[in-house]
Amino acid sequence: MSSYESRFRLFSSVECEGQLYMTPLNFIQSVTLTEPKSRRMWKSLTKKELEKIVADTPPVWKGSSNLFRNLREGGIISYTEYLFLLCILTKPHAGFKIAFKMFDADGNEMVDKREFLVLEEIFRKKKDRKEVAEDVQRSDQQVLKKDCQHVEAGGMWDVLRRGTSQVLFSDLTEHAEENTPETTLLLHFFGKKGNAELNFEDFYKFMDNLQTEVLEIEFLSYSKGMPTISEEDFAHILLRHTNVDNIAGYLENVRHCIPDEKGITFEEFRSFFQFLNNLEDFTIALQMYNFANRSIGQDEFTRAVYVATGLTLTRHLVNTVFKIFDEDHDDKLSYKEFISVMKDRRQRGKRGIRMEEKFTSFKSCLKKELSKK
Repeated sequence: MSSYESRFRLFSSVECEGQLYMTPLNFIQSVTLTEPKSRRMWKSLTKKELEKIVADTPPVWKGSSNLFRNLREGGIISYTEYLFLLCILTKPHAGFKIAFKMFDADGNEMVDKREFLVLEEIFRKKKDRKEVAEDVQRSDQQVLKKDCQHVEAGGMWDVLRRGTSQVLFSDLTEHAEENTPETTLLLHFFGKKGNAELNFEDFYKFMDNLQTEVLEIEFLSYSKGMPTISEEDFAHILLRHTNVDNIAGYLENVRHCIPDEKGITFEEFRSFFQFLNNLEDFTIALQMYNFANRSIGQDEFTRAVYVATGLTLTRHLVNTVFKIFDEDHDDKLSYKEFISVMKDRRQRGKRGIRMEEKFTSFKSCLKKELSKK
């Protein structure tokens, strides 16, 4: 059993005909908490009872950044959808754009329910069994080798899209349509009759809303209703779900280098995590600037982020990031160390927050309270 499946089983609360499901609230908790707030047995439901639960699912054009919080227990999410949603939280939007194009036969950027189920299955296999990606790549190469002689350079993408679709549909469609219940996502995207089509613009809004919703929940858990979180709290969130050995050391860097708290706004917080979803492009940008083998300064870091993502991080946010990771206090950042930690951070949903991080949080809160007296 994979670590993703173990975590899904830990947080799921509904069972129907031997299959486990999360509610929208279960999913939110699985990506923001260490463990469920309360342990309880799975609630066994019939298919008719499941249908009642998802009956009030809003259509995609009524989506918002409060969708999961509004639905709470009023919906179900399958294991495949759980992995798909994790991909949305941690992958750049460009990857989903490409995936849509693979199934877009007439170029109108629309997919139907059947195509979407295959799309979900692809991302499930990619997330849960990485070796499948290599199989797809080998199949793509065979298709390209066969068709390449009939295609001009400008039409190469069409061959890749058509060939990949043929390969993927051949072994995934039957599995994807097998005993698929009407889940919250399927109703949200394709309606109660299942005959609506999903365009990429609506799907893009859904992705953006989901990312915003999860980030708002994390931000609000520290801001307590205030417009900003402290730089130390930002470091806490940044280092969650990582294998960093000495979290206390990073936090001490922040306390020592930023004694006067200015705070991180939600927009700054959100922009940084949008950047993290494009970490691979950032790495390429650093290599283009020939920074791969040396530490970089704040201006170079800011420029590379903009080149890679189009995002302009504020000077205060970049300075805070440097103060977190700048162990020798030379105002330079070792990009290899930074990227390795941040890649680890993106394994959201694979593991919980370690006991060390929770104890460090407790000590930090204690110090803050004592300093007030």
